[in-house]
Amino acid sequence: MSLLKEIYEKIEQATIYPSIQTPLEKAHALSEKLGCAIYLKREDLQPVFSFKCRGASNKISRIKEDPLVRQYGVIAASAGNHAQGVALAAKGLGISATIVMPKTTPSIKIDAVKALGGMVILHGDSYDEAYAHALSLGEKNQQPFIPAYDDIDVIAGQGTIAKELDEQVDLKNIGVVYVPVGGGGLFAGIASYLSQTHPHIDVIGVEHEGSACLSEAMKKNERVILAHVDLFADGVAVNRVGEIPFDVAQELLYFSVTVTSDEICAAIQDIFEATRIIAEPSGALALAGLKKHHLSSKMGHEKKDSIAIVSGANMNFDRLQYVVERAKVGAKQELLFGITIPEKVGSFSKFLHQLHNLLGRISISEFNYRLSPHSSVAHVLVGLSFSDACNAMGTLVEEELPKQGYAVVNLTHNEMAKLHIRHMVGGRAPSVTNERIFRFEFPERPGALQTFLDHLGEKWNITLFHYRNHGAACGRVLAGLQIPNNEIDVFQDSVRKLGYFSQEETENDAYTLFL
Repeated sequence: MSLLKEIYEKIEQATIYPSIQTPLEKAHALSEKLGCAIYLKREDLQPVFSFKCRGASNKISRIKEDPLVRQYGVIAASAGNHAQGVALAAKGLGISATIVMPKTTPSIKIDAVKALGGMVILHGDSYDEAYAHALSLGEKNQQPFIPAYDDIDVIAGQGTIAKELDEQVDLKNIGVVYVPVGGGGLFAGIASYLSQTHPHIDVIGVEHEGSACLSEAMKKNERVILAHVDLFADGVAVNRVGEIPFDVAQELLYFSVTVTSDEICAAIQDIFEATRIIAEPSGALALAGLKKHHLSSKMGHEKKDSIAIVSGANMNFDRLQYVVERAKVGAKQELLFGITIPEKVGSFSKFLHQLHNLLGRISISEFNYRLSPHSSVAHVLVGLSFSDACNAMGTLVEEELPKQGYAVVNLTHNEMAKLHIRHMVGGRAPSVTNERIFRFEFPERPGALQTFLDHLGEKWNITLFHYRNHGAACGRVLAGLQIPNNEIDVFQDSVRKLGYFSQEETENDAYTLFL
């Protein structure tokens, strides 16, 4: 029996109590915009606001009669949705559950697991550390481990979504189903089921560009471990795809769409406007991929009615500011530029007149400036907001303004500019020598920032520093340090020992223009 057939049969036999059947809703405004029917599968309406309870409940229901399970319960490792899914499923089936979570897990997720009756153990700064500890505890305490995605019963539970779709809409009219991909369990379940029942449907995986482990595995024809994983879409922030999902992807000649954080933020806004709920980043991933694919030449001339899986809505409230900041860029409705104008009275007014003459009465969404003493030019950070034709307007700015004497740098896709510089425009420090600029990421837990400062700030003078809490599992810092050329190797060795991700940005246009 083929793997796809085996998973399909397990889906037909799956038990997902106490999960629920979730509705399929048409996104009317988006359907009109894209010229075909777009449907949202509302897994955000599960009792734990995520599809994860499906796989957990099916897995636990298969082993619930085991005497050891009845006596000792089950154990899992998770930083969020899987933890809540296991806790809910175990509670509904009368089984105790232990969940090992990283110390960086937001309190809202820890409290949610406890409210569902799960016993929480905090261990390590990363999922990998929590995972290893959970395996060790499970073996010691005779508790079966409930995987998040690389298990055939878990995959079958997730695949019940496809079975429900078959009951909710005439799938003969559906051309594509878009599925968020992290470890790959959800994709494997849905794709396996539809390959047996409706092989005409393309099941397309959507991955965040900072954690595209399945795409990388398919390129190299083997499962690879990503050196660095972006944690923005934390629900899919996995460094290695599961073995079973990888095998499924190989059988199906897996095709994917990769999206940016900005595109995810735009999709969060789309889902809000269609449903009035706020999806988490991984929950909006599939819709972001759908939009990108439909608006690209890859879709072809014939638009296909499509379904996007809204996989979850466990959003931290303090992340909303970041989402709002980035949504317009992701929707191609905002551009960010560094523009150099003369440092003299009347320059701002003249510049805006010329900008409006060029582009019409556009909206200025951002304008940042700080006087640089003894300089004949001023550098301004300008955000331009458009309702449409964003790319065409951007080309006009880049081609026409230089003809009028303005130097222009497009910073729309410059991560350092969007994350840090727009909050820091304040002038230069010309007397500083040997300054190097770095971006850092570190675990967002008490003491992590202090550790960073103690480790580097006592050896090299800090000349610039910007940190903002975005409600994510990692903290992001932009730092300037005075590092003589003969000490750069020692500095890099110190960073390696510190264990935080770092990237030098000394040559970044945003830094050279504004700081």
